[in-house]
Amino acid sequence: MTDPVRLLIVDDHPVVRDGLRGMFTGDPGFEVVGEAADGAEALALTATLHPDVVLMDLRMPGMDGVTAIGRLVRSGSPAKVLVLTTYDTDADVLPAIEAGATGYLLKDAPREDLVRAVRSAARGESVLSPSVAGRLMGRLRDPGPAEEPLSQRELEVLTLVARGSSNRETAARLFISEATVKTHLLHVYAKLGVNDRAAAVAAAYDRGLLTPGGR
Repeated sequence: MTDPVRLLIVDDHPVVRDGLRGMFTGDPGFEVVGEAADGAEALALTATLHPDVVLMDLRMPGMDGVTAIGRLVRSGSPAKVLVLTTYDTDADVLPAIEAGATGYLLKDAPREDLVRAVRSAARGESVLSPSVAGRLMGRLRDPGPAEEPLSQRELEVLTLVARGSSNRETAARLFISEATVKTHLLHVYAKLGVNDRAAAVAAAYDRGLLTPGGR
């Protein structure tokens, strides 16, 4: 008899965790070994519980899913990460895949698809929801126009912004004025074709200018 797939559920919503636990607990092919409410807890539990698959949400308070995925991969953990989220934008999908997620599924997926995806992830097979697969194929076919590169200082400012630093904190870290920080950000917005800080960070991850856990 094949051993059940050991599963760790990571989501900041208790109702979602309860629903997933109930679904997989009723299937003898799976063993839910634990639950986590954020990325940091997921890292700790993965190290002690040794799941085969981590079912990972992306947007969570504290450590987000992409950061957790990157750290799991760098730690050498053999656990496979299957993203299960509501979001399928480029700014969500690409960083997660680049960080090392084995698959990416949306929460509206039918139960049968989710069960099949977890089994596939446990075997190391990539699993993508149709909309996510379409997005990735679209990016490969149409990478977009040539982009004006960010300067080293603009990248430094954007990296600190991505880590949650305010303009004042960024200025203090880089020993420049707040006005200079604002000027750099305006240049970043123009080069990335965005209008605010959040969109700049998302676009930078999308284009590989920033990577989870560093730059």
